[in-house]
Amino acid sequence: MRRWLSKAEVVLGNHSDRLNAINIFPVADGDTGTNLYLTIRAAVKSASENPTSDVGELLAGAGQAAMEEARGNSGTLLSVFLAALAEPLRGTTRLTGPLLAAALQRAEIRCWSALSEPVEGTMLSVIAAVSQAASAVHGGQNADDSNHGLAATLEAVVEEAVAAVVRTEAQLGALESAHIVDAGAVGFLLIMDTLRASALGEELQPELLDGLHGFNVQDPHLHLDHIDEGVEVMCTINLSPLDAATLRLKLDELGDSVIMSAVTEVEDGYRWRVHAHVPDGDAALELIRELGEPMNVTMTELAGPPEHSHGG
Repeated sequence: MRRWLSKAEVVLGNHSDRLNAINIFPVADGDTGTNLYLTIRAAVKSASENPTSDVGELLAGAGQAAMEEARGNSGTLLSVFLAALAEPLRGTTRLTGPLLAAALQRAEIRCWSALSEPVEGTMLSVIAAVSQAASAVHGGQNADDSNHGLAATLEAVVEEAVAAVVRTEAQLGALESAHIVDAGAVGFLLIMDTLRASALGEELQPELLDGLHGFNVQDPHLHLDHIDEGVEVMCTINLSPLDAATLRLKLDELGDSVIMSAVTEVEDGYRWRVHAHVPDGDAALELIRELGEPMNVTMTELAGPPEHSHGG
């Protein structure tokens, strides 16, 4: 798991430029590659400092660290994925095919429920596809906890991930018009092939990205042709489940791309990671402060200027 996360950090760093170039959904802010890289970097730091041999414990810590420093839609979803993946793996020191299938199923449920308005043709579609692929390998009486079974699961997962990435182009009008696949979906494909390579002691498949529309180095930076207005607001806040549901509803009314996920349990509820795209960042912060005191606040213009922090 440590090798996987470390390798994913390198791979996402190497591909961040092209991922940024084709990032036009949900907003064309050209930062999907950067956001995934910075988020996984937080996970790597946590894993490298955690001496545990418990797979679930290691990933839970990595997911929590990633969520605290998550960037953008893609980074927030990645951190939710890691944290959810950890849940069925607690208490084990060895990854198996059936355990991976259970973990991916849990991650699929958590990631889809974290968004107020989940959309097909994004990273979510690839997460669902890999979950279903892993479950298909281990359906019925086919559960196989051997190393061979894990290899078969990972190979099926990556094969289906590629197919799901290709499908994203036809699932979203913006992508179809631009003739490209979804940036977050490609980033997640890289993460899954890195897991396969790390578990099997192999390298990434060199042909993995061949033919993905928009991913050739000579292709244009499409996000530069789009201008989006508004602000991306992110913060961490302690709320009861009821207050969290209220905040989600209010943010949905104010903006879109709302993602809320519980980071960890606290005395009066949970520590939540909040993400939203809104027309007015100050109005969103005022709304959030009606329910609690936000921490680790960042507000980023969706058109692209550098982000700035607001206390906490």
